[in-house]
Amino acid sequence: MKHVLRQIVEALIQKFKTHIENYLPFLKEGKLLIACSGGLDSIALTYLCRSLNLEFGIAHCNFKLRGTESEEDEKFVSEVADKLGVAFFVTSFDTEAYANDHKISIQMAARELRYTWFRELLLEHQYDYVLTAHHKNDNIETFLINLSRGTGIEGLTGIPEINDRYVRPLLPFSRNQILEFAKENNIQWREDSSNSVTKYLRNRLRHNVVPELLAINPQFLQNFETTLDHLKQASTFVENQMDRVRKDVFEYSESDTIKIPIHKLQQYDDPKTYLYFLLKEYGFTAWNDILQILTAQSGKQVFSSTHRLVKNRADLLLCPIIEDVPDRIYTIPEEENMIMIPSGMLMFREIFDISNTDLQTIYVDKEKLKYPLVVRKWKEGDYFYPLGMKGKKKLSKYFKDEKLSLLAKERVWLLCSGGDIVWIINYRADNRFKISPKTKQLLKVTIT
Repeated sequence: MKHVLRQIVEALIQKFKTHIENYLPFLKEGKLLIACSGGLDSIALTYLCRSLNLEFGIAHCNFKLRGTESEEDEKFVSEVADKLGVAFFVTSFDTEAYANDHKISIQMAARELRYTWFRELLLEHQYDYVLTAHHKNDNIETFLINLSRGTGIEGLTGIPEINDRYVRPLLPFSRNQILEFAKENNIQWREDSSNSVTKYLRNRLRHNVVPELLAINPQFLQNFETTLDHLKQASTFVENQMDRVRKDVFEYSESDTIKIPIHKLQQYDDPKTYLYFLLKEYGFTAWNDILQILTAQSGKQVFSSTHRLVKNRADLLLCPIIEDVPDRIYTIPEEENMIMIPSGMLMFREIFDISNTDLQTIYVDKEKLKYPLVVRKWKEGDYFYPLGMKGKKKLSKYFKDEKLSLLAKERVWLLCSGGDIVWIINYRADNRFKISPKTKQLLKVTIT
């Protein structure tokens, strides 16, 4: 029996070596940092890396959640690093206080704290990659957690083996294989008592659900891996298809707004599905509201935490949510020739001749201006005298005639003199301040 176990362990070491050589060859030349809790998985990963003579250091987080157990874990990992003669980094956190301050779970707090620290270590000590000890059973648990939460296909493709500078070389191995490796090599590790607490969803799945699945079908792990590969292939296919759809329906602008013509969306059989894949990366979750916006009145909006989707006539407009101060007023004294406003840099220069005009430039009779000038947002009731036209016009009517979207109207700024509008910046100048044969001081105003 012992001979059989030895063969199994040797086969695992060879499989680990082959996996590194075939799929993660960059680890052989890299400077690695192993995230080590002191538990079975991370300790086994440490010794497997040593068996291949990889260059690594060890990083341990003390989350101060289990009293003396946490302190003993830290001491144990320190002793392992000392025994192996590798660099050892340790830090501690007041995890509960961080979770309370940020109104997040203990698990999420621990994750944020450790990954922030890992990034600091990578930068400060020039490590190339952080290795974590996630294995095949962790992948199953993550799959089931995401399945229970109603995730999309991307949540069912498992833990990525490579995610930026984080690498998980144990993903092809089961917990039993790792356990056999540690026992056969007389490797010691620490047991985390919190792993047996079933109030956490992951632990309930680990102790109650996964063993039952394995009892029903001993080939479950292998079948799961096959299914995961199929899902990854399906996810890649979907993403490639959506890249083509994005090129077809997304129209980009310099203002960070993406226009989506509704008629293009409706060419596809299931607009809701396409909208889901087009918009999920922008944080949207209210999919029924998004589907309804296709037939809603112009001006209807749906928000995510970072973006908003606006119905504008025959289009959807997608843009980031920008913190704005609607009542902000910029005052410009006569001696000022340059000022930064949200629309860009506003510049003033006295000239003698008129060159070509465009939407970013106007020419005005300086003697007609009353200083200081003011730049402000537009408001209901504002009116002006459009250059080249007779009579006045409300800005709301002008915007409607120009077919400005809700987003475009929100970004409109006015240059004013003594309460009168001189320029709807980037759109139209006012007739009252135009130059004439009697003009003596010619002022060029430009927005860049």
